[in-house]
Amino acid sequence: MSLPGVCVVFLLRRGPGGVEVLLGRKRSGLGQGKVVGICGWVEPGERAAEAAVREARSGVGVRVEASDLLVAGTVEYHFPTRPAWSQQATVFVCRRWHGEPVESDGMAPHWYALDAVPYSRMWDDASRWLPGVLRGGTVDARFTFGADLATVVLTAE
Repeated sequence: MSLPGVCVVFLLRRGPGGVEVLLGRKRSGLGQGKVVGICGWVEPGERAAEAAVREARSGVGVRVEASDLLVAGTVEYHFPTRPAWSQQATVFVCRRWHGEPVESDGMAPHWYALDAVPYSRMWDDASRWLPGVLRGGTVDARFTFGADLATVVLTAE
């Protein structure tokens, strides 16, 4: 069975104390209240990079060129007790964009130093793969969430 596609984009910049990542508190939809990267569904007929460009614009108001997106891998999310939540994410890192991030109906963005990423406020899987991606690595992983829809109960990398 093919999983619905999503994209997630992590903007990285050089801040006063080192590298910072843009994350945001999700204001609506799946994951409301959690801290996430810029993310959204890949529409039918759309490539993941096209969705990432669209989501960066609508999610935080920045213009990203597809050629500036670096594919960092894929992450599958399986929710056996809520199959509609299962999805496959294409993960992107981006170091160049135009404009300053602003709040939207979907996200309240905030810059975090890499050593201050609030993993305890993110989905349970994030601490298992995101630190490596933010430091230049890649990911190819599958996570299965338990009946509480919040806790990872099985990991495959």
